[in-house]
Amino acid sequence: MHSSIRLSLSLTGTAAWALASISFGAAKAEVANPSQGTAKDLGVMGVSLKDAVKPNIGIQGQTQGAGTPNEAGIGGFLPLVVGDNSVFFLDALANVNFSDYSNYSSIINTTVQGGTISTSSRLGYRWLNSDRSWMFGVNAGYDSRPMATGPADTGVNVRNSSTVFYQQVAAGLEAVSNTWNFNAYALVPVGTSSYQLNNIYRGGALDTYGLDVGYAITPDFNASLGYYYQSNSVISGSGLLGRLAYNLTPGLTLGINYSYDGDFESRVSGDIKYRFGSNGYTAPSKKKAWQSPVIQALSASVKHRDVRVHDHSNGSGDGNNCSKQLTFIQGLECGV
Repeated sequence: MHSSIRLSLSLTGTAAWALASISFGAAKAEVANPSQGTAKDLGVMGVSLKDAVKPNIGIQGQTQGAGTPNEAGIGGFLPLVVGDNSVFFLDALANVNFSDYSNYSSIINTTVQGGTISTSSRLGYRWLNSDRSWMFGVNAGYDSRPMATGPADTGVNVRNSSTVFYQQVAAGLEAVSNTWNFNAYALVPVGTSSYQLNNIYRGGALDTYGLDVGYAITPDFNASLGYYYQSNSVISGSGLLGRLAYNLTPGLTLGINYSYDGDFESRVSGDIKYRFGSNGYTAPSKKKAWQSPVIQALSASVKHRDVRVHDHSNGSGDGNNCSKQLTFIQGLECGV
């Protein structure tokens, strides 16, 4: 436990130092990537944030991933205070959770059932550097996830399936230019974080600490690669997360994600998000400046919002007694 806490603090400190270094360097830079042009060339210096940063609302959905459910819902971004070069905001989501794919658990062994509603909220502050070539941000908030459970996908006959309630606090740091983007985050369960899901398996929310680094291949096509560390009372380990995202039309983004770690192994998920109401009609030249990644990032939805859950069998700390590969004796013990 102490070693995982030290690793988590080290990761968070390293991410904060890296973002602070970027902020300091970017604040002194007056020239952007020559292929992109300077911030002044792109016209962003003439953009009024009170015109460009507006409330927006929309829908989002995703397929199940490593410890996360199939879900869809509504979300909204509300700028509370917009300054000349900054915005203080509220970002909130509510999603209906759906059942796992047939016989494929999103939490390892026990399948998740639908019909619950999860929520997520973030308060944050974002600001631009002096030449508006970088956007920096900090945010913090609270997420909740009721989780209904069903049969196991291991061949084990389970009884007394239950609906449980997880919650977490979260914090993030972000930095975005027209080419690069960085996102550091921490997801920390609070309250009761481990529940008996049925007579065989117990599920625990995961502490997750991560850092994503993204690159804009084109203004509408972004690729990112991330590292994360996850732990609860049973497991701990690191993983990699890759993502490709494409802005199909203004406000509509499609994404595909691939993750790998020693506990969930390979997981692939997809997501879709549509936001409208952020930028109304204006002159084409000013509209182009509004659509620069740096200006758009001021009103983008915060990433990494789900409470992640992992389950294991009661009989063993490593969760192997009633895992997907059962010996004959284990099968008898687990009621197969």
